[in-house]
Amino acid sequence: MPRVLLAALLTLAVVAGCADRPAQADGKLNVVTAFYPLQFLSERIGGDTVTVTNLTKPGAEPHDVELNPRQVADVADAGLAVYLNGFQPAVDTAVAQEAKDRAFDVASVVELLPYTEKSEEPEGGSRDPHVWLDPVRFSTIAGALGEKMAAADPANAAAYRAKAQELQTQLQSLNQEYAKSLASCQRHELVTSHSAFNYLATRYGLTQVGITGISPEAEPSPQRLAAVAEQARETGTTTIFFETLVSPKVAETIAREVGAKTAVLDPLEGLTDTSSDYFTVMRANLAALTEALGCTS
Repeated sequence: MPRVLLAALLTLAVVAGCADRPAQADGKLNVVTAFYPLQFLSERIGGDTVTVTNLTKPGAEPHDVELNPRQVADVADAGLAVYLNGFQPAVDTAVAQEAKDRAFDVASVVELLPYTEKSEEPEGGSRDPHVWLDPVRFSTIAGALGEKMAAADPANAAAYRAKAQELQTQLQSLNQEYAKSLASCQRHELVTSHSAFNYLATRYGLTQVGITGISPEAEPSPQRLAAVAEQARETGTTTIFFETLVSPKVAETIAREVGAKTAVLDPLEGLTDTSSDYFTVMRANLAALTEALGCTS
């Protein structure tokens, strides 16, 4: 075969490959998500007509995730890349370089709260990324994601929109459960090892007291530990919360200091139990909160 003809055929193959990027060989929309809550939304809205690849492995802490070459290639091949800009720098870079025209930044459709927790963490003035812990904001993201999927795969647009609406109804019901259960509580201070719960606290009239800042790996200073312990005593805190993906030692230190117990409050950054999902974890969190705060519905 003449070289000119061969080169022309190869060029056509590349163009055809790019044109088919939004779907795999089986015809499903190829969706790449940055971390678990966005994987959850994509799978629930996409159903059987999408294939979802999550860039943060189960049980991994997503804040400082690094991508290997295979994962960068997954982003490049995505029909839709779903991420939260500013949360995971490696993902932000991969999306900007490989999928800028096929990306959905969930922060573009909801207002992000400023990070206000008083600690020594360098990014203390940044935006708080943990928006999925507010079911109302998460519902807004679900609706927008349904529209993004509909635009990326018009043949299944009606199904995406219907499933997004169904999911939004479920999230609104979850919001009502939280609002009712947390409406009357003896205590309103939420002492946590990781400052991940400001969206939840703001939505339901609670006050977050974080031992560490936005990053769960940050080490609190002795001054910060002393300040949190003093506040816990003043407010009669009975429970110090820790999360599933990091060590409970900091929470245990405060608990011993003030005579409180510890319990899990899951920020839902990643699942450790594959039999659970967003709704089961959020309801487990609600049960833990109502007990710790002395709530009566």
